[in-house]
Amino acid sequence: MSIGRDEVVHVAHLAEIAVAEAELPKLVEQLNRIVDYVAQLDRAPTGGDAETVVAGPARVALREDVVRRVPLARTPAEMAPEFIDGFFTVPRHIGGEDA
Repeated sequence: MSIGRDEVVHVAHLAEIAVAEAELPKLVEQLNRIVDYVAQLDRAPTGGDAETVVAGPARVALREDVVRRVPLARTPAEMAPEFIDGFFTVPRHIGGEDA
């Protein structure tokens, strides 16, 4: 497949792109190179013939999925300004909405 000047002008018009007359030959050449590259991809072997490329090892050993608690460096009571009966406590703001 080949792209000509008329197709480039048409696409530029559809995309609402102003293209100077002097730039048309360069755009035609660039678009033809893109179309040639895509045609090369169409010729690449696919399906059972092509080897699948995997980044990294073919199989990755998965770790056992175990749910467990993650120990904290400090307890919540040590980090909170006030911690009473397992709850964080904060001062009530005066002047806000009544609860």
